[in-house]
Parts: sequence; structure tokens; C-alpha cells
Amino acid sequence: MASGTPSAAISAADGPLLVESEDEDAPRARQSRGADTRALTQVLFGELKCLQPGTADHSRVRGALIEANLPLVRYAAARFRSRNEPMEDVIQVGTIGLINAIDRFDPDRGVQFPTFAMPTVVGEIKRYFRDNVRTVHVPRRLHELWVQVNGATEDLTTLHGRIPTTAEIAERLKIGEDEVLACIEAGRSYHATSLEAAQEGDGLPGLLDRLGYEDPALAGVEHRDLVRHLLVQLPEREQRILMLRYYSNLTQSQISQELGVSQMHVSRLLARSFARLRSANRIEA
Repeated sequence: MASGTPSAAISAADGPLLVESEDEDAPRARQSRGADTRALTQVLFGELKCLQPGTADHSRVRGALIEANLPLVRYAAARFRSRNEPMEDVIQVGTIGLINAIDRFDPDRGVQFPTFAMPTVVGEIKRYFRDNVRTVHVPRRLHELWVQVNGATEDLTTLHGRIPTTAEIAERLKIGEDEVLACIEAGRSYHATSLEAAQEGDGLPGLLDRLGYEDPALAGVEHRDLVRHLLVQLPEREQRILMLRYYSNLTQSQISQELGVSQMHVSRLLARSFARLRSANRIEA
């Protein structure tokens, strides 16, 4: 009975010992798997070197190399979990870096493949975030400084058990507080907020509904610009008559007194001005 169910024969006091034994074996198991992967990788690269690119055998061995080293990509992608990007996409991008590393790797140089491939994988992932994920382009220097600020923030949070202040981060990195604030602002470019999304907590409508309103005078802008363009084509006296009539709101009688001409002449000049403006107006034509 006891041999059939070994867990029943373990006392409560022995339980922690069993757990500790399993925890101690886990790193050794991972190291063993890593050693097996490195050995397999070395053998596969030896085979790949003797095969002609483009052949079926070359593609098969190359695919086996990619499959064997995918844990390296997952390990590199785990460093970017805080970026709020789907991990499947990050792993896919990292796999592209892995493939590039496999195609460029020379086993005769005496360098372990993981050592050679990791910078390429991480670089491909960083390039993806830099070029495709951020909604606002951030200067490269500011992006590199943001990585340091982000790391210092995590270290200080672990050290103090709280979110560090801007001054603490600046002191840690020996930079100014304004640079820290600029980096924090740059970090927000990784996250886009929908204009139509409702604001959390305040119960207000979406940002799109609060950005502004439609100016009722906007439709008249084009017409005012057109009138200004047409007016300069009239003689100076006719321009003045139109300004007095429609901007100063004077009657034809008041305009005739202002200019010292008859009201009939003012009427004829207005009619002639309208005819010229209509003929010059391409929109009505």
C-alpha cells in the first residue's frame, strides 16, 4: 500500500524536505537542458556548414537550429514584459533576430552561439519597440536614457518598497531632474489612448467629445478670403464705396454725401462693381 502511494508515506515534517529537494534539483535540470541545447546546436551547425544553402537538407537543419534555440528568444522576450505588448508578437520579432544570428554565425570562431545570438535577438526586439510600437518618435539619446531611468526606478522601488521620487532617480543616475521628467514623458509614447475611450474614474465622456467644438463661422472663412481677393481688383473708389456700404453700413444717400457725388452715381458704381466681382468669381462662373 505504502509502495503504491508514496505520498501517503511522507509525514508532514518530511514535506518541506521534499520541496527543498525539488527546488534544488530545478536549477540543475535547467543547466542540464541548457548544456544539451548547446551540444545539439554545435552538432547542427557542424552539419549546416557542410550543406548547400537552398537545399532541403539545409532548410531542415536550419529549422532544427531555430526550434532548438527558441528558449533563448523566450528568455530575451521576458525582459520586455513591462511594455504591455503581446508576448507572442515580441517572441515573433525575437525569432527574426534568432534567424539572422543563425545565418551569420561562424562556429569556427570559437564563440558559443547563445553569446553571439543574444545581442542580435535583443536588438531586433528593441528595434521593433523603437520603430513600430511607440506612437510618438523619441530621440535615440532620450530613449537610451529612458531605459536607464526605468531600470533605476525598478531598483529603487525594490530597495525602498515604494515608488521613488524624481529626485531619488536623478541622484541615482547623476542626471538632472528635468531629464528624468523628460524620460518619463518619453516612456508614455509606448501607450496610446483612444480619443473615443471614456475616461476612467471621473465618469466624463471620451476625450474626443471634450477637445473642442465646430466653429459656426468656419464656413465663412473661405468666402471672406475670396472677397478680399476680388476687392483688390477693383478701382480704389469702388473699393471705398463697397467698404462704406457693407462694412460701415452706410446708405447710398450717406455715401453720396461722403464722396460728394449723386446717389444715382453711387448706385451705378455699386452695380458695376458687382458685375466685375461676379465675372472675376471663378466659383460662380
